[in-house]
Amino acid sequence: MHNSKMTREQYILATQQNSLPRTENPQFYPVGIYGWRKRCLYFFVLLLLVTMIVNLAMTIWILKVMNFTVDGMGNLRVTKKGIRLEGISEFLLPLYVKEINSRKDSPLVLQSDRNVTVNARNHMGQLTGQLTVGADAVEAQCKRFEVRSSEGGRVLFSADEDEIVIGADRLKVTGTEGAVFGHSVETPHIRAEPSQDLKLESPTRSLVMEAPRGVQVNAAAGDLKATCRKELHLQSTEGEIFLNADTIRLGNLPVGSFSSSSPSSSAPRQTIYELCACPNGKLYLSPAGAGSTCQSSSNICLWS
Repeated sequence: MHNSKMTREQYILATQQNSLPRTENPQFYPVGIYGWRKRCLYFFVLLLLVTMIVNLAMTIWILKVMNFTVDGMGNLRVTKKGIRLEGISEFLLPLYVKEINSRKDSPLVLQSDRNVTVNARNHMGQLTGQLTVGADAVEAQCKRFEVRSSEGGRVLFSADEDEIVIGADRLKVTGTEGAVFGHSVETPHIRAEPSQDLKLESPTRSLVMEAPRGVQVNAAAGDLKATCRKELHLQSTEGEIFLNADTIRLGNLPVGSFSSSSPSSSAPRQTIYELCACPNGKLYLSPAGAGSTCQSSSNICLWS
């Protein structure tokens, strides 16, 4: 019994000795980064730190220079209604906006070294209207151009390819040369200003006044004069020429002379004459007598 117990203990001890690792010639492995790898890691960490510091400094400098705030950047403010721009601004590329408004106490000024052009396009991108303000002229290109009054929106001026309409109460031309029209002018009334004369003149050609239902010339408080260098014709094709006045005077009419049977020059001065007419319609005066003297002084008709 004692021998079997010893044998069992010897077997266990022998088994444990076989299972333990042998510690003969042990080897140690260091844990971590050493040598040139460690120096490279420190270098990259230092470079990253320097880059972060430079980026932070540049960001702070940009924020300070551009004047970034909570409300916006510089003169640009972001509000609930949109973007508010204060001061002078320059746009180097096209600007697309829906509406541009100035401050209530300041005008809106658009300035350019060459010209200012405002274009309007349709949904297909085609140009429908253009306004160009240049150094020499202001040009508007559109189908219809209108100028309306501030009160009521009444059209004061409109122009298109067919006609030009002026809706103002009065059109006033202040130039010394007046207004020049290349073609006809249609108007129901031509009137001069108060205390001013109205003059219709054609310097090198004739002046024609025509109306299918009549031409009326009326001088309510003055004289009516018709003066010409050669002949003055009054003609009525179907009606008559009617002269209605208290006194009708025909000046500078020629006076006919009597034939050889006429009275001598010692006769009293003639003050009454007879109005005579030649066959061609020429009027002349003949000294009045007891009877008609037109026949005796009709030799003047031979000269006409």
